[in-house]
Amino acid sequence: MYLARRWIKSALNGIHSFESGARAIGYTCPQPGGAMKIQPALSQHADQLAYLINLAGEGIPEYLWQKMAEPGETAQEVGRRRAAREEGGFSYRHAQVILGGGQVVAMCLAYALPDPYPEEDLSDCPDVVRPLVMLESQAPGSWYINAVATRAAYRGQGLASVLLKDSERRALQMGCPSVSLIVASENRAAKRLYDHLGFEARAQKPLVPYPGAPHGGDWLLMVKPLS
Repeated sequence: MYLARRWIKSALNGIHSFESGARAIGYTCPQPGGAMKIQPALSQHADQLAYLINLAGEGIPEYLWQKMAEPGETAQEVGRRRAAREEGGFSYRHAQVILGGGQVVAMCLAYALPDPYPEEDLSDCPDVVRPLVMLESQAPGSWYINAVATRAAYRGQGLASVLLKDSERRALQMGCPSVSLIVASENRAAKRLYDHLGFEARAQKPLVPYPGAPHGGDWLLMVKPLS
């Protein structure tokens, strides 16, 4: 339930690419049908990734994609096109997914942030995005969890926790000293999960309202050091 600069910058002009060689790992799901696996996303998952990233981003992705759409193109189609790219922060290559019932039921989009974090002119950055950019810049070198989302029918089964733990494993493999993410302060259910998993709030910025925003309050940068 969170997001920040990389997918937003990607939506505007993505330039970064990180390719993971993570293998699929087993996970037994209590949902009838049994075993599920975390595995790297494929380009064919782009449409479902766009749907889930918008859930995780609390509607900000759709808000931005609407502004990017060509005549006759929907926001979802823009998201699908961006997710299908081989490069860019929102590329499917950054995502790990759990499949079930012939669809992506949960996903996590994550990658290493640069260290040092590049200074950027934010004057042309949309107001809704600016606080997220500023928070992300305070976690240089961390493994940044851009988004995690689970379809409604599969919630309450621990899939988000499993994906977050997998991100920690991948962070250690890449030599990152910490894992970071951003969450709305009023998204209390998500924050409780991150607190439980050992994340700590390090900084905050006021959330700028946007059409359909489900939460107010602040954006929180949360960080978990890795040993």
